[in-house]
Amino acid sequence: MNINDLKISIEACRICEQHLALGPRPVVRFAQNSRILVIGQAPGTKVHNSGIPWDDASGKRLRAWMGLSEEDFYNEEKIAIVPMGFCYPGRGKSGDLPPRPECAPQWHQSILDHLPNLRLTLLIGQYAQKYYLQSQRKTTLTQTVQNFEAYLPEFFPLVHPSPRNQIWMKKNPWFETRVVPKLQEIVKDCLTDR
Repeated sequence: MNINDLKISIEACRICEQHLALGPRPVVRFAQNSRILVIGQAPGTKVHNSGIPWDDASGKRLRAWMGLSEEDFYNEEKIAIVPMGFCYPGRGKSGDLPPRPECAPQWHQSILDHLPNLRLTLLIGQYAQKYYLQSQRKTTLTQTVQNFEAYLPEFFPLVHPSPRNQIWMKKNPWFETRVVPKLQEIVKDCLTDR
C-alpha cells in the first residue's frame, strides 16, 4: 500500500466507531520525508472539531518546548503527528478517556514503514511511553522523562504539555532547565539538512 492509500484507509477507519461518542474523525499527519514523529495520546474535542492536531493550549506549549513555529510544526515534510488514538475517545470522570487501544496496533507500524527519514520520535505521556518503551520504562513517568538520554537517539519521552500539568511542572523545575533545552537542540539538529 502506498502512502496515499494508507492515508485514505486511515481516514475511512471505523474499527472503534461504536465506542466514540462524537464519531470517528482520525487526526493524523505524516509524509514520506517527515523527520520527527510526535506520538501523543488522542485528540481532544477542540482538535476533533478542527481536524488540526495539537490545535489547543497543549499544542502551543509543545511547539514552545520544541522551539518550533506553527509553520514548521505543521509542515508534514518535517513533523509527523500520529497519536496513540486517532479519534477523540470521549469524556471520563476526570477528563478525556484514554486513547482507544485499537489504533496503535492497527496503524502505527504501517505508518512507520512509510517514514524512512525519521530521526526522532517524541513519546508524549504514559500511553505512548508504555507502548514504545515497554519494559525499558522507569517506574514512573517522571523518572522516564528524567532519564530521557537513555532512550536517545530514537526516542525522547516527554510529559504531556497540558495546562492540567501545571502542578507537575512546578514540582519538577529540572524539566524546563535541563530537558527542554536539550529537546530544542535535538529537534533543530534533526531538521537540519545533512
